[in-house]
Amino acid sequence: MASAEAARQAGALVVALVNDEASPLAGAADVLLPLLAGPERSVAATKSFIAALAALAHLVAAWTEDAELMAGLQRLPDWLAAARLTDWRAAEAPLAAADDLLVIGRGLGLGVAQEAALKLKETAALHAEAFSAAELRHGPLAILRPDLPVLAFVQDDPTAPGLLGLIELLRAKGATVWVAAAAGAGPGILPLPASMPPALAPLAMIQSFYPLANAVALARGFDPDRPDHLSKVTETH
Repeated sequence: MASAEAARQAGALVVALVNDEASPLAGAADVLLPLLAGPERSVAATKSFIAALAALAHLVAAWTEDAELMAGLQRLPDWLAAARLTDWRAAEAPLAAADDLLVIGRGLGLGVAQEAALKLKETAALHAEAFSAAELRHGPLAILRPDLPVLAFVQDDPTAPGLLGLIELLRAKGATVWVAAAAGAGPGILPLPASMPPALAPLAMIQSFYPLANAVALARGFDPDRPDHLSKVTETH
């Protein structure tokens, strides 16, 4: 709120993406983009996160006049419905038993990798850290060990070859890697709806991930709707 007010005072145009149109942030904005996701009853917000990504994709499609992306957005509700039903249960037991987890992505997939790591920390008390695949080859690779699982988000764009190469390196070093990708099948592949534009694939990735996070939290004995030490409203100073 304070940062939005400071930005307006400095002459910036403030655009707010909010789920609650009565929130103070909505009142402080020059332009309001309501997410209309419905009430978020759990502390760990999920619907509003996906809705915010969709809203940003709509803005990009309009700014760039990208007809393919705009057409994809019209199909997005069906893709998200399919993503919710994808079966990621193969990763449930290994993640529930883990002490630590690496989550990797690159480009458009990095944001949902960070969201996935955050949700596992919040709901399952699982120490999960997100890294860009470009950064992991440097210092963070030193923490790799055979019992450290890795969750990778791969969208079909120019970042894919480098990500897949890193995944092969991690597996060669003994890591168990779970890969969320629309292409491919077999051990370690977490399926996604096919034929999605790469710019929208991360939305399906995180939609497919949320049921897994819920299951992992329950398996570890936590209530994912009411994480320890967290509240719905967080004040920062």
